[in-house]
Amino acid sequence: MSSDPQTKLDAALEQLFYHTDRVQLVHWQVLSGAKVAVLLTGAVAVLTFVTGLSNLSRSDVTFDGPLAAILPGDPTFLQFTSVLLAFVLVPLVFGLRRRKRLAWYLALLVLPLVTLLPLTTFGATDVPLLLLCLVTVPFLLVNRRTFDQRIELSGIQIAALSSIVGVVLYGAIGSYTLRDQFIGLETWGDAFYYVTVTIATVGYGDITPASTGAKWFSLSVIFLGTGAFTAAIGALVVPTIEKRMAAAFGDMTASELTLLEDHVLVLGYSDITESVLEELAGEIDVVVVTPDSERAADLDDRDINVITADPTDVETLRDAKIDDARGVVIATRDDARDVLAILAARKANPEVRIVAAANDRKHLDKFEEVGADDVISLIEIGGRILGQSILEGRNTVSLFESGNRDEADAESS
Repeated sequence: MSSDPQTKLDAALEQLFYHTDRVQLVHWQVLSGAKVAVLLTGAVAVLTFVTGLSNLSRSDVTFDGPLAAILPGDPTFLQFTSVLLAFVLVPLVFGLRRRKRLAWYLALLVLPLVTLLPLTTFGATDVPLLLLCLVTVPFLLVNRRTFDQRIELSGIQIAALSSIVGVVLYGAIGSYTLRDQFIGLETWGDAFYYVTVTIATVGYGDITPASTGAKWFSLSVIFLGTGAFTAAIGALVVPTIEKRMAAAFGDMTASELTLLEDHVLVLGYSDITESVLEELAGEIDVVVVTPDSERAADLDDRDINVITADPTDVETLRDAKIDDARGVVIATRDDARDVLAILAARKANPEVRIVAAANDRKHLDKFEEVGADDVISLIEIGGRILGQSILEGRNTVSLFESGNRDEADAESS
């Protein structure tokens, strides 16, 4: 027995001074993660703008790069294109921050175009941009699974975008076909230029229609173009502003509400609700209805769908698409208010399944009488778990795991 303390001491000293565990000084997963890829893309956007602006301000730019002899025409257009690509990369960076898949695809398309300028000039000030692009592309490819969020567009938004593309194609093809009736329009580039300045209502006057047919065609491009862009602003910009304003108050927009289907409505918020949200996270769409604007804003920051309204109001529940909901969960610390929420939910949708949690055991019957399909007594469940824990000598986690295994065995049998 006297040797036991010495044995423990030797073991402790050996673990302290002679352990073989490796200490990881560099966390490669962190250094090669998606955040680094987004930061590198942002750095490319900044450096692209600085490099393009620097080349535009110089009059002695030489094109000695490997692509100078391959590119058709005058390569000086790349100086302006570099600045333009910088502005294209900025929204892509924000899209990558939101893990949008489309932003990832477009970034991989734009980054090779960014390298055209340094590969054409091959100047000392342009090489850092080339190297940064070569480093950024592998980071994006390695983290491709992280950027998995789809951009959801409504039918109106898709139609608005399609109308813009259609008008541009109509104007470009039509003006090029009627190029003999225009002054100063000879190539496809001239046609796209003419359509752009016409739709933008700029009209520099360098390209003008010279016949009655060309004038009528130009009028059609003006009417169709302004109409398409007006519809696009209404369908794309307005919902974005609406969403930003609603996010400040933690509220869903009308367009988001229309997409709800087979979701779970959680009426009210409490510490019990937080556990419900953790259980349902990733399994099904959840919408929380709470009158607390501060709590709603917090939930919205966590990307949880929330409506800032009274959960006992029937019209609010109908706006929350209770007719299309899979079920309703009601679990706050106020049994009286929960009874009103059950009544409102049952009136808004007599067929929906309602699950409620009662804080007081004597309210169980009242919850069932007003329309709840399943009522749980939190105090009773907690007391039973405590009793099983002390009798069986296991912690609560193992009790839950045992219960899950028993349910799985019952289902399999």
